Amino acid sequence: MEGRTGVAASRGSRRGATGAGSARRPPVERSLRTQGRHTRARLLDAGMQVLRERGYHAARVDDVVRLAGVSHGTFYLYFSNKEDLFRALAEQCAEEMTALAASLGPVPAGAGGVAALRRWLGEFVATYRAYGVVIRAWMERQVGDRELVRLGGRTFAAIAAALVERIEEAAPGTPRHDAELRAAALLAMVERLTYYVTSRGSEAGDEAVVATLAQVVHRGFFSPTGGTGSRLRLARA
Repeated sequence: MEGRTGVAASRGSRRGATGAGSARRPPVERSLRTQGRHTRARLLDAGMQVLRERGYHAARVDDVVRLAGVSHGTFYLYFSNKEDLFRALAEQCAEEMTALAASLGPVPAGAGGVAALRRWLGEFVATYRAYGVVIRAWMERQVGDRELVRLGGRTFAAIAAALVERIEEAAPGTPRHDAELRAAALLAMVERLTYYVTSRGSEAGDEAVVATLAQVVHRGFFSPTGGTGSRLRLARA
């Protein structure tokens, strides 16, 4: 089984393979390093599945090694305990979510803006599906590691900052505090709906959910007939 954790690890292996001096390593050493990366990726994938099925507190190292098909000794070559495994998954999640935040470009009025949101929200849902157990542990404060809590805070702050920037572009002159409040409301809506869809399932499917969500977000936060304009008209009424 290869999930997004395995994909991330394989990306890392490609970066490492092109590093300085890699061509000079003995073939046996290169093979061992590659095998180690694959073993670590398998443990991460197994850890994610166990966490998804059992939850953070109920997950055990025994479950992870059984699913990964390795010994306890092999597990402890890569991770010191369950918390260390979760930390590695959280760091991967933070990296992908931060990259996702940076990928959101301008959201213009009209069909182009809806299409941009649809692409971005589709990536958000896919990432949430892969790392949902990590994100929920952050959002619900399930982890006691303060650094991991701060990592989650920084990750979602990066997404919120990207949304603030896009909102200010779409409605020039919007007060900063208003843009920040709207971005927080938007992120909360997207996260909670994604949680509902990915944890309970949806007969409509992800594509239909994303299409509907993109329309709602565009109309409510980026359309000239919604968002700030409607709020100002209501204030004057």
